[in-house]
Amino acid sequence: MHYTGSRSALATLALSIAASSLFMPEAYAADPDTAAHRLARMQQDTAARPAVLIEGKKSAFFCANCHGEAGISRYPEVPNLAGQHPAYVLGQMDAFLTGKRKDEFMEGLMKVLSERDKAAIALHYAAAPVVPTTAPGPRAAEGGKLFATLCARCHQPDARGGEAFPRLAGQQREYIRLSLKRYLSQTGGRLYAPMTAAVTQLGANNIDAMADYLSGLE
Repeated sequence: MHYTGSRSALATLALSIAASSLFMPEAYAADPDTAAHRLARMQQDTAARPAVLIEGKKSAFFCANCHGEAGISRYPEVPNLAGQHPAYVLGQMDAFLTGKRKDEFMEGLMKVLSERDKAAIALHYAAAPVVPTTAPGPRAAEGGKLFATLCARCHQPDARGGEAFPRLAGQQREYIRLSLKRYLSQTGGRLYAPMTAAVTQLGANNIDAMADYLSGLE
């Protein structure tokens, strides 16, 4: 992922998020637990769900500059977040905090967000409808066969992912291409051996076919 930002922007974000947190239901505002624990309780409390989604949207206002208000990215190299499993989103937030994923701006942004903010943001994007970024590309059929062989075991046959693996259906075509190339070359903070092994089997010449297939799915 590529982001631009500044310390002053993050300072402004911190103040804005602090103010928006006033909209969180009182039971959650007083809860000292981690984002994962908060998320579990928020998912169980269906009565409070509308308020939580409003809070998540407010807290995600800075995220929307790149990822879009409804989780459909404004930039082809930035991933869509709409429809991602909330536990997966939280996992990626933690990955930026711990340095498992490398992006200076995202690392700074995650440090500004509270545990409550992160859980609410994850639910906000999980609830957003997924819109395919493009029609299936010219090599989509070929990509579908490769996906079924190499990727479906983890990302699910419908490419909608889960708690541990991202939704790829409807993802930005260029983001898919860039990510697969980074796994193949083990650059850009993409250091995950199983993915590198899968993309090595896929081969550089078939990356476009995979992107053509996944970007056109719902």
